[in-house]
Amino acid sequence: MKAAVVVFPGSNCDRDLAVAFERAGADVTMVWHKETALPEGVDIVGVPGGFSYGDYLRCGAIAANSPICRAVVKHAEAGGYALGVCNGFQILTETGLLPGALRRNAGLKYICRTVGLKVATTDSAFTAGYVKGDEIMIPIAHHDGNYYADDEVLARLTGEDRVAFTYSDNPNGSIADIAGVLSANRRVLGMMPHPERAADQGHGGTDGTAMFSALVGQVVTA
Repeated sequence: MKAAVVVFPGSNCDRDLAVAFERAGADVTMVWHKETALPEGVDIVGVPGGFSYGDYLRCGAIAANSPICRAVVKHAEAGGYALGVCNGFQILTETGLLPGALRRNAGLKYICRTVGLKVATTDSAFTAGYVKGDEIMIPIAHHDGNYYADDEVLARLTGEDRVAFTYSDNPNGSIADIAGVLSANRRVLGMMPHPERAADQGHGGTDGTAMFSALVGQVVTA
């Protein structure tokens, strides 16, 4: 499996994401935001957390219009996989690859702690390594993680089983406790919590490992 991790000015989780993919068996290439194309044969693109472009204008808005994001959109629209974590989730919503928007946390404070997530669906390459209904512990670190979607979009997400994870104890005010959502073809996942920070026992937990292992395994055998 070939993975590409995008690097923006202000990214700070790009290396963590690359290491998580590598430990799962993927061949990883780091791709600078000014590049206009992804490496040949890439299976999945990782859009990492951080503060792309300093979060100026609106979180993810400038990054979504960078040269490399045009290639990411083209990759996803052609059926390729993409994973956006935290700021990466914000970027994917700004590109239109995922519905909804990420707003300021309900308490208007930055939150950094480990939270419980419930696995809402296993019908995706990202979540196939879990058991539906199980609770996993994954770190969060965000100020603008309050997921919002209007009634029509929310009904579509729930009706099509596209909510990937929900918070066990909602930390930021996200509608319907949503922590992560899937695209219509189930090949793009955006989530605010950081699975790459829960992929090494030395970091305090490994509940994120199953995501990368299952993802790499499914893509390789597909």
